Amino acid sequence: MLTPRQLFLRHQAQTSDFPLLLEIERAEGVFMYGPDGRPYLDLISGIGVSNVGHRHPRVLEAIQHQLDKYLHLMVYGELVQAPPAELAHALHQTLPARLDSVYFTNSGTEAVEGALKLAKRHTGRTGLVSCHRAYHGSTQGALSVTGSEDFKRSYRPLLPDVQHIEFNDLTGLQLITEHTAAVIVETVQGEAGVRVPEAGYLTALRQRCTAVGALLILDEIQCGFGRTGTFWAFEQFGIEPDILLTAKGMGGGMPIGAFIAPQEIMAGFKSNPILGHLTTFGGHPVSCAAALATLRVIQEEQLLAGVTEKAALFRRLMRHPAIREVRGCGLLMAVEFDSFAVLKPIIDRALAQEGILTDWFLFCDNSLRLAPPLTITHAEIEQACVALLRAVSFVTGQEQGAA
Repeated sequence: MLTPRQLFLRHQAQTSDFPLLLEIERAEGVFMYGPDGRPYLDLISGIGVSNVGHRHPRVLEAIQHQLDKYLHLMVYGELVQAPPAELAHALHQTLPARLDSVYFTNSGTEAVEGALKLAKRHTGRTGLVSCHRAYHGSTQGALSVTGSEDFKRSYRPLLPDVQHIEFNDLTGLQLITEHTAAVIVETVQGEAGVRVPEAGYLTALRQRCTAVGALLILDEIQCGFGRTGTFWAFEQFGIEPDILLTAKGMGGGMPIGAFIAPQEIMAGFKSNPILGHLTTFGGHPVSCAAALATLRVIQEEQLLAGVTEKAALFRRLMRHPAIREVRGCGLLMAVEFDSFAVLKPIIDRALAQEGILTDWFLFCDNSLRLAPPLTITHAEIEQACVALLRAVSFVTGQEQGAA
């Protein structure tokens, strides 16, 4: 009888030659557990997914309640089903009034694909602008606007007419013209190592898009659903998008995404041609029930209220001579070291010896990712930081209090 590890290596498609190979049997709250019962404190939330923790009781209850009714019934947009309808309404209540039409997808990259199509359909233009070191997904259109040639060169040709600008650089905004259908930008850049917009940048970007008639797409797939301390990150910067993207933390652990736009923009999918954008499983009732429960947990358990204080505690505790900088926006944080050669052994030791699961960033491999569930307690933060700093001291040979 082959073990799960053997089956994983023999038959499951791999994405690298060095997977973590950590077998998990169950999860609860901020912890995952191996077959031997060993706990692992999850400091990355499945890469921004488990914002309300693993297997939140209210999410499980919502899933079970829907399982007792029905699963998939019909392709997207034909039948009236309460879970997606109620979720769309609840999402609208968190947003500016004009963002009143929600199209559900199965993932973040699918939300990107739909938004790009919608922008081209609405404007009649072909040009797309995105940022260097942005990550928007791995499907062809999303990969086209991802800002790293290392990830793209093996898959070209991709979408034509895509230009990249520097995040936080106002001079690049001149590349946004009357030819541009849309600018897609992460409200807070994630895989670039948590880069927060500088004062006035997003305002200037919004103004430039409006001036030339380009749509502004804000990608909050990683930074939305409370991750930064407000329900949507753009709330902190005084602007509104034309299209908003969400996924990851939206589903409480279930696969779901969405792109959200005004009715008059979304209406482009209804004609010329009809069925302009289709998905079989988008708006799946179980995923939508889980997402609605997740939204209610964030609101009713007041998880947003604790984000700033918890982030401050991480900043206060994560001090060490080997740490160059701690950046962040709410509980999306990056701890910078000198190099990947320094960071990778720290990550490995934290997992193997301390039972702490962390990661680096795709386009910033000298920075450690901190994005725990919003439900993490102060005691769990202290436990995590003590363990991480032990790993840092062991790898670097420098003690925490060293000059």
